[in-house]
Amino acid sequence: MCFVSGKGAWKDFKDEAGGHRWQRVPPTETKGRRHSSTFTVAVFRDGSESIDFDESDVKFEAAIGHGPGGQHKQKTASAIKATHVPTGITAYVQNERSQHTNKRKALETLRSRVTELIESEKHSEVNNSRQEMIGSGERSDKIRTVQEQNGRVVDHRTGKKCSVSAYLKGDIWKLR
Repeated sequence: MCFVSGKGAWKDFKDEAGGHRWQRVPPTETKGRRHSSTFTVAVFRDGSESIDFDESDVKFEAAIGHGPGGQHKQKTASAIKATHVPTGITAYVQNERSQHTNKRKALETLRSRVTELIESEKHSEVNNSRQEMIGSGERSDKIRTVQEQNGRVVDHRTGKKCSVSAYLKGDIWKLR
């Protein structure tokens, strides 16, 4: 796995996703037969954006606690139910005697549950798009072929060609 970052990295590499084929004649091959290898490339933007969690989207409800804990728990409205309105996820906390402490803990729990939901949706979306980008990984499923023996690189989407030496120097943009 390789990571590329910097200004313009997404713009430069977004079209590299797909199957690539590399053909070569190894020095040990006496009859000149070509060996063909394939590799797949998936290109994604950096997914480190923070998750927006606006507290105005949270509805708080106070309730009287239940269960063991004496009369204080069963007579005061210290339990808190927090609901994230856009997703419908809820958190109920009644552990502490203080309503403020329970509210803070409910908000922390709710934030982690919403973050987990959003992360799992992103993960699912990334997996689907990765599978779409790399295809089956077979030789016929290719966007570019590097032919060492002929000294050329062919982009099958555009039909453009360049030399292997230029390609290895990073001049893949001559193919576009």
